[in-house]
Formats: sequence, C-alpha cells, structure tokens
Amino acid sequence: MHSPTIEPAMLVAGVVVVIAILATRLSVRLGVPALILFLGTGMLAGSEGIGGIWFDDPALTWMVGTVALAILLFSAGLDTPLDHVRPVLAPGLVLASVGVAVSTGLTAVFYAQLFDRPLGEGILLGAIVSSTDAAAVFGVLRSTGIRLRGRIQPLLEMESGSNDPVAIFLTLAATAAVAGTAPSLGAVASGMAGQMVLGLVGGWLGGRGIAWAVNHLKAPQEGLYPVFVGAMGAAIFGATALAHGSGFLAVYVAGMVAGSRAMIRHRAILRFHDALAWLAQIGMFVLLGLLVFPSRLPGVAGEGLAIAGFLLFVARPISVFLSLTPFKVPVREQAMVAWVGLRGAVPIVLAAWPRVLNVPGSDRIFDIVFFVVVGSVLLQGMTLSWVARLLGVAEPLTEVEKRVQEAHGAATLRLEVGPNAAGRTLLELGLPRGALVVLVEREGEQVVPEGGTVLERGDIALVVLREGQEGEVRRRLG
Repeated sequence: MHSPTIEPAMLVAGVVVVIAILATRLSVRLGVPALILFLGTGMLAGSEGIGGIWFDDPALTWMVGTVALAILLFSAGLDTPLDHVRPVLAPGLVLASVGVAVSTGLTAVFYAQLFDRPLGEGILLGAIVSSTDAAAVFGVLRSTGIRLRGRIQPLLEMESGSNDPVAIFLTLAATAAVAGTAPSLGAVASGMAGQMVLGLVGGWLGGRGIAWAVNHLKAPQEGLYPVFVGAMGAAIFGATALAHGSGFLAVYVAGMVAGSRAMIRHRAILRFHDALAWLAQIGMFVLLGLLVFPSRLPGVAGEGLAIAGFLLFVARPISVFLSLTPFKVPVREQAMVAWVGLRGAVPIVLAAWPRVLNVPGSDRIFDIVFFVVVGSVLLQGMTLSWVARLLGVAEPLTEVEKRVQEAHGAATLRLEVGPNAAGRTLLELGLPRGALVVLVEREGEQVVPEGGTVLERGDIALVVLREGQEGEVRRRLG
C-alpha cells in the first residue's frame, strides 16, 4: 500500500534539490552566491513559475527557517575555531549588537520619512534587514581565489554568527509593537541583554558538554557520533530558548567550543554537519522562493532600491565605523567590513513572522525585504573581489596553495609563526596527524621545510590540514 500523494511530492522535492545543487556550478562560474540561484529555483517552481506549485504558508516557512538557521549556525560554529575569533571577540560582539541597533534606527527613520510610513513599520523593516550573511561572502571569495587580510575574516565570522539573535529579538519586539502590544524600551534592552548572556552561557556549557559526551560515548558505529552531536545541538537550542535565552547564539557558541576541543570522530562529525547545513540551506532558500510572488515585486522596486542603496552606502558604513573605531581597526578594514554587509536568508525568514501574525503592511514589507536581499547579494556579491583589491585588503592564493587544493582537495592555512613555535623544529611542534607544513616564507624567500627545520618568529607557514584541525594548528604555530 502507498499514499497517492507521497510519490509526486517526493519526485518534486528530489528534482528541485537536484536542480539547486547543479546550480551551484553556475554560481561559481558567475561569482554569484548560491543562495540567489536557490531562491530562483524556488520561484521557478512556485505558483507564478513553470512549476506551478501553489505555496503561501508563512507559518510553515517560519518554522522551517528557524530549524534551518539553527542547523546552519551550529555547523558554522563547529567549523570556526574559538582561537580564530577570540582576538576579535569584543569588536565582533559590539558590531553584532550596537551595529545592528544603529542600522535598524537609521533605516527606520529613512523609510518612514522618505515614503511617509509609520515609524513603527520602519523600525520593523530596519530590524528585519539588519542581519548580515558572511557565509555567502566567503563562498564568493573562495571562487575568486583570494583571501582577506588582517582581522577582517574572523571579524565577519564573529559578526555573522552573533548578529542573527539580535536581529531576531528586535524583529519580534518590533512586530509586537506594530501589532499593538509594544514593550517598553527598557524591556527591549534588558530582554536582549538577557538573551545574549543566557545564549553565551548556554552555548559555552553546552559545547564543553558535547565534547565530553562524544569522547565518552563509545558508540558501536561511527555514523552515530555526528547524529549524537546534532541531537545535543538541538537540545541546547531548545533548552536555552525555554530559559528565555537566544537559542541561535547558544548553538553557534556551542559549535565553536565543541569544535575547538579534541573530539574523537571529529572529521566525520564535521563532514556530516557540513552536508546537513547544505541540505538545510537549499531547503530554506527554495521554500522562501516558493513563498515569493514575482508579480508583486515591481510594485516595490522603487522602495526596495532606495532601502538597498541606503543600507549599502549610509546605514551599514555608519554602524561599522561607530562600532569598530574604538577598537582602532584600520579604516581600510572597516571599509571592507562595511561593504561586506551582505543580506542573506535571515531577513527573508524574519519577514515571514509579521505575515504569520497578519500585521498590517506585512505583505509589503516581505516584498521589499526580498527585493533588498536579492539586490544586495547581486551587487555586493559580484563586486566583492574588486572592492577588496581596490582597498588593498585582498591577498591572492599562492600557486602552491592552488595546486595543493586542486590535487588533494585539502584545506590550506597561511599562518604567521608566533612565540609558541619560534625556536622549535617542526618535529617538536607535534602537529596533529595529517597536518603538514609544506612551505615556509622567510624574509621574502620560500623554503621547503624538513622535520629538523627551526622556525623563527615572523615566518609564514603554509600548512595543509584536514577538516577540524585548524584550531589545533593555530594553537601550536600561532
């Protein structure tokens, strides 16, 4: 026996996911973040596309988006060594909190004044579009063969992982205000601070608990370890949220803490969660594309272009400079961080929440947000490498790195030798198995090292390493 409706649904879902994955090759070739093509796949399959699938369920979109965002943040945390972001922890948190608040306020005033809309509606729109998506940026940079110098990359990683909870909280508060149940400003500030603190504490404790539990699990099959880690991540999200903390921040921090500690089956865990994150990302973007009615977009094109331009050239730069100037971040790095304020999936998911509650003007806000996100990704995504080179913060991959990556599919890391490793031989460092220093740059010369090569302070080491080893390599070399 079989259900008469299951087979068509499985066929459609399989075909849509296959098309979305095939589109990633086009994404690399065009230098456009894959999320645009995922969204396009959903729109083509939707009610006004060739697929003709009718979908208009913002509540389901919100629930699926929440789960997908939790998966994406947990996976990103597992792949982000804690030592990598610790030096930029303070500026990253300020950028993710103060920066989001400044961007929200500026956008709200601009929208309300220019289009003669209620200020509350402007605050809601500003909160929704205040979150950035640096993951899409790094995908574009990898495809162009460059890296960002200085503290830019870890700063963006820290911001992208911690600004989502702030944007979500502000969106929920603004939605309540527009719906007529406005919380006081003090309640908003204390509530956001409480969510951040509980998220950080829950994530820190949860991450240490994950590492300890994995090392004591003694499961009979390797495949159970990544499932176990994913289940613990879900439990951390739920427990923190029930305690009125930020579950999103908790799973991101838990992933960072767990991923930075020694765990058995580390590589299998990372590979599983990377695949799960891709599935969540594709499912979320395609679903968001289904929710869009393209025929409504021309009606908000003017507002969408105005908001996108204001965010890019006014709100984002001001919020970045106010947040990072006290930390003496170089102006060029600030300018690059400002340009990388690329909007991704989170604003579109957040825009579905006012529609769930039937807030006045929610359909209009959703269409504007979708227009802003697509415009932001296309403009910024396709000019990132050019702007990075213009500002002098781009660093091309060496030919050795390119050949290593092409031949072995391995990750590479360029790292300046610090006091921990200076004066010691490679053998004395005790790098993790599978990590190999293949080149050392010293005073403009390149040396192929041997086990007895003594490293000096300021050397640049090129390391080939496996997934999950970056944190340990940084600790021993940096």
